[in-house]
Amino acid sequence: MASTQDALYRRIDLDLSWSERDLPERVRTKHVHRLHPYLGKFIPQLVEALLERHVPKGRVLDPFAGSGTTLVQALESGYDACGADVAAFNCLLMRVKTREYNPFVLESELREALARLESFDGVRPEGAVSRFVRDLVDEYEHADVLRVVLARAARSARRTTHFDLDFPRTPQRSPYWCHKHRRECRPVGEARRFLRRYTLDTLARVREFARLRARGHEAVVLHGDARELDFGGRFDGVVTSPPYPGLIDYHEQHRYAYELLGLEDCGPLELGKGTSRAALRAYVEGVAAVLANVRGSLRRGAPVVIVINDRRELYPEILELAGLRLEERYRRHVNRRTGRRAGEYFEDVLVAR
Repeated sequence: MASTQDALYRRIDLDLSWSERDLPERVRTKHVHRLHPYLGKFIPQLVEALLERHVPKGRVLDPFAGSGTTLVQALESGYDACGADVAAFNCLLMRVKTREYNPFVLESELREALARLESFDGVRPEGAVSRFVRDLVDEYEHADVLRVVLARAARSARRTTHFDLDFPRTPQRSPYWCHKHRRECRPVGEARRFLRRYTLDTLARVREFARLRARGHEAVVLHGDARELDFGGRFDGVVTSPPYPGLIDYHEQHRYAYELLGLEDCGPLELGKGTSRAALRAYVEGVAAVLANVRGSLRRGAPVVIVINDRRELYPEILELAGLRLEERYRRHVNRRTGRRAGEYFEDVLVAR
């Protein structure tokens, strides 16, 4: 017999389960969290709650840092942080989100670069566009910020439906009914208007985060395989969300950015590809190896907090292989996804030591 709703919710941590009314999209994507679209990130309010609940003040580590949600919220909450990821674009995005800027220099550079790009007036410069972009941004101190703006504009300007921006399949060349906007939309093939919009949006979001982040704290971003990285020093806790098996290819998600910016592709090292028996075995061993490596960088008794949708019950074995003991496990209800991918599901929050 299925559980009643009341019985189901007695097993759920309601303090970590927000409705759309309680936590609308604009709040879930506050300040730099919206610098670039990213599938699979957990919401900043969850990180805030987990840090407050489980990690004392100090240094926090995220070995599956993704788009940097843990790092950003650690800085906002008064922690030092370190994040690692195997995807080069993820690391670029994290560095841009967490860096401290001179706001006057940043605004001057972004506006000058935007003016230079717009001066081409639709005429491509000599050589490939991607080479022009790289040659242009390298002239600036804040080149990485420009790279993120350009990648975001390139994503939005692809000839595809709005709903398929994350995973475009075939070119869309004619007007279409848009499931995202509930009206007829036209495909876009020119990035100029997005460059201006995203440049100004980036400036506003960086300024907002600069007002909120705690002074005197820093975030270190490491690019590489977390099974082998030296994270440096000692950490007071881990807050992380490893990839869910077979759900998202994190390199392919940002393929346009890798091609446009010439980023290193470490796709073969990515964990969580596929759901075959062999793929799940590799996932279990890979995540366990990361957590075992993390143990060497933790202070005695430091908590390891992991957010995961563990419907295959892989994590008891993962924790055992990593030498960690499960201390607490609770569930949270999630009722929003990206775009038309709405629908409720559940996540597990594991606390191990």
